[in-house]
Amino acid sequence: MRDQADTDASVGAWTKRCYLAGRALMDATLRHYDLGSTQWYVLWHLAHNGASVQRDLGRALELERATLSGIISTLVRKDLVEQTSSGEDQRQRLLTLTGAGEALWRKLPDLSFIHETAFGGIDEAELATTVRVLQSATERLQTLLRKV
Repeated sequence: MRDQADTDASVGAWTKRCYLAGRALMDATLRHYDLGSTQWYVLWHLAHNGASVQRDLGRALELERATLSGIISTLVRKDLVEQTSSGEDQRQRLLTLTGAGEALWRKLPDLSFIHETAFGGIDEAELATTVRVLQSATERLQTLLRKV
């Protein structure tokens, strides 16, 4: 059986801790704008990719349907996102930034400082290896999950 020191030093544990630290910094930075990090990701996607069908956005952001629905409802209530019926299939919801959403997006700080703080000065080859290892591990886990 592994002891606590082995668990604390595991790749998974450090990956999670790094993710949570970055997410906490992102949330702290966005708090002034009354946004959470997942709301920011929705706005980012719409600002960079244009209008999106809600189902497709959920897949792109890897969010559960119920989770995304709540986030979209909040953004609609804040008048940052507009939700309309999409084309022929009235069940599909098309999401677009409102004028207020576009204005807020332009005022939001550039969050690239989080990445630079975490990874600036680290050798590019080491970062590339880390990405490859995590991609491989993720693909293996997703493959196993599909079999369960």
